[in-house]
Amino acid sequence: MRISVEQLASLVNGTVEGDAKAYIENYSKIEEATDGCLTFLANPKYTHYIYSTKATAVLVRKDFKPEHELSTTLIRVDDPYETLAVLLNMVSSQEPAKKGIEQPCHIAEGVEIADDVYVGAFAYVGSNVKVGNNVKIYPQVYVGDNVTLGDDVILYPGVKVYHGCKIGNRCILHAGTVVGADGFGFAPKEDGTYEKIAQIGIVILEDDVEIGANTTIDRATMGATIIKKGAKLDNLIQVAHNVEIGDNTVMAAQVGVAGSTKIGKNNMVGGQVGFAGHITVGDNNGFGAQSGIPNSVGSNLRVIGSPAINALDFARNQVYLKRIPQMAQDIKQLKKLVDEIKNEKQ
Repeated sequence: MRISVEQLASLVNGTVEGDAKAYIENYSKIEEATDGCLTFLANPKYTHYIYSTKATAVLVRKDFKPEHELSTTLIRVDDPYETLAVLLNMVSSQEPAKKGIEQPCHIAEGVEIADDVYVGAFAYVGSNVKVGNNVKIYPQVYVGDNVTLGDDVILYPGVKVYHGCKIGNRCILHAGTVVGADGFGFAPKEDGTYEKIAQIGIVILEDDVEIGANTTIDRATMGATIIKKGAKLDNLIQVAHNVEIGDNTVMAAQVGVAGSTKIGKNNMVGGQVGFAGHITVGDNNGFGAQSGIPNSVGSNLRVIGSPAINALDFARNQVYLKRIPQMAQDIKQLKKLVDEIKNEKQ
């Protein structure tokens, strides 16, 4: 891709400050950019790089005020990170789309496959599967009987979608994702063994859900495990049976959600957070990495720790923890002083 700074700015409703006639040929991180690259500045921690970057142009916020002289051209936009996402999606959409059915693969009789669908070699598509338009099923994908795939779904290599599950429009499942394996349901018996409880429910992914590599979403015991519209799950996440994850909630890697927990919309969940089972989580919360959530949580909170507490309280506690060695020494000295005073009085 080769485009002038002026043309690129017009695509994103940005204003140019610098050489509008320069050309962009690639994208790069601000600290690694070279001539011909477009980069962006969204995190204040990286501001110092803008004064030394070799990038031809940098996406910045409209209110950005440089403190030193710049050698790069600025493209001022409302949100640099969101703008970069739009541009990268434009680049990605220009790549040739895969179409057609590769062999060998198995497509059961009666499955309707549109002309614009791609099915890779060694994929398996079971009976009564409904496949939407522009679906991409990459090699070694398994799609079980009675599964529904909406329009523009992408199943990357090695994805497994068990029988009966429903995948909405524009969902993306990355390599190794498993949707619809049995929930972890076992009834203890008097002799110390366990009786398996049949998991007869399904998994529903609503529209615009994206699931990272090697994430597992268990089918419900009864009813459905539901990932609601616009939710984004990172790699290596475990979602147990009968869980609900609300609209536009995002989860970083290695989060674990135990059975029957209901999580609301617009939550931001850091890596390795653990949610106990059978609890309810409200909307618009932020959960710091490695937090443990043992009980139900309201809305509009920022928490961290295990068990999780208010983020400001956690920060204060961390300061006190660092002082404990000195406090212990002070207490020891005070005790010694008290003992000396007692001895003098005797």
